Amino acid sequence: MSDLHNLSVKALASLLHTKEVSAVEVATRFLARLGGNPHNAFLDIDSEATLAQARASDAKLADGTAGPLEGVPVAHKDVFVTRDFATTAGSKILSGYRSPFDATVVQRLRTAGMVTLGKLNCDEFAMGSANENSAYGPVQNPWDTARVPGGSSGGSAAAVAAGLAPAATGTDTGGSIRQPASFCGITGIKPTYGRASRYGMIAYASSLDQAGPMARSAEDCALLLSAMCGADLDRDSTSLDMPSEDFSPSLNNSLEGLRIGIPKEFFGEGLHADVRAAVDGALREYEKLGAKLVPISLPRTELSIPVYYIIAPAEASSNLSRFDGVKFGHRAKDYTDLVDMYKKTRAEGFGNEVKRRIMTGAYVLSHGYYDAYYLQAQKIRRMIADDFQNAFKQCDVIAGPVAPSVAWKLGENAGDPVADYLADIFTLPASLAGLPGMSVPAGFGAGSMPVGLQLIGNYFKEAQLLNAAHRLQQATDFHLRKPQGI
Repeated sequence: MSDLHNLSVKALASLLHTKEVSAVEVATRFLARLGGNPHNAFLDIDSEATLAQARASDAKLADGTAGPLEGVPVAHKDVFVTRDFATTAGSKILSGYRSPFDATVVQRLRTAGMVTLGKLNCDEFAMGSANENSAYGPVQNPWDTARVPGGSSGGSAAAVAAGLAPAATGTDTGGSIRQPASFCGITGIKPTYGRASRYGMIAYASSLDQAGPMARSAEDCALLLSAMCGADLDRDSTSLDMPSEDFSPSLNNSLEGLRIGIPKEFFGEGLHADVRAAVDGALREYEKLGAKLVPISLPRTELSIPVYYIIAPAEASSNLSRFDGVKFGHRAKDYTDLVDMYKKTRAEGFGNEVKRRIMTGAYVLSHGYYDAYYLQAQKIRRMIADDFQNAFKQCDVIAGPVAPSVAWKLGENAGDPVADYLADIFTLPASLAGLPGMSVPAGFGAGSMPVGLQLIGNYFKEAQLLNAAHRLQQATDFHLRKPQGI
């Protein structure tokens, strides 16, 4: 079985449960692919820890107590804390940090039987759209190693696209699952805010951060999301009081009569022609499957950028105050007193983009500016959410591009953070509203780079999104295509 790395999560789970292959064999095969850390996708690999989990999975497979995903490998974005692997959030300030516990998402996937391969590179504290803000170097896109993989979950997207892991976890604050999934030609879904526990997920912007799975297909994402979600009320105050849900049974539902909303604001100036062509092609496939395209409007789409880049930095300036060199992580060596230690530790430990967002957040929350910036942004955020609810009176699902362009060249936007911010214009609105959204491979654009179709659903409609994505993937093969040599 030399092509184990090309098998889906579902196929691997089937082989493991029928004992055609062992968890140790699967883990060993994937660990061998990680030699040399292709694409700089991983930040921590511990083969002994991985093989120990694999042996435990084999024991459960043998005695009949196996979980549904027993023995299937997964890799975790490095913002989820883990006992067996270091957790840095892509930052020097957490270099070498070891957590005494696992994040809820990590623990739930392990309960389902998944074996951890390691921790994945990401933009520092999940702040970025290109994975160039990591303190440990940028991730390379497997489709073209001179291009970015997207961010902040770039390591997750690259690992799946390159066959280094069959699935990965990611986090999405303003598009950080959907955009890298689009740039790397894989599938990724951000569930409704509160569906997946944030316990043990290092916070960037607490009212926006949400965990989700990334894999090659909607079918695989459904399997992971079913295991990840569920109430965690004792440990996460933002967790929804909802039972876990199996998202797989509805995957094959008919799309006959499904109303797909097409927001005019997603198809205007700034959208590259190659991306539009791929998205239009996917929409034509939906019409063949019986869906109806409905024109809609999301009038405050452009306002999502200033709103997000006020609210998210404001929350970050509070969340990141815990990194002071006192209890854990990096501490400056030479300082005169406690305040000097704080200053030097943060100056040394935080990267430029993190410092920029902390200072922006502190500014908009400061006396005299809170009402003018932060309060106004929160009001517009509510209006953006209302725009979606008005749109959902006319449609069931909203569709459009994930990003205005395909992945750009590494270093192309160096020194121009606003260029990266503008690339999030289509993903930010759903995040601000707390809605579920996903990226589905829809074709290829300039430079033969992948293009993703974004699907946005109403609250708790993840099953409907996954159904729509799965039916598209039954009609097309874009999700099956792989970078050269994989």
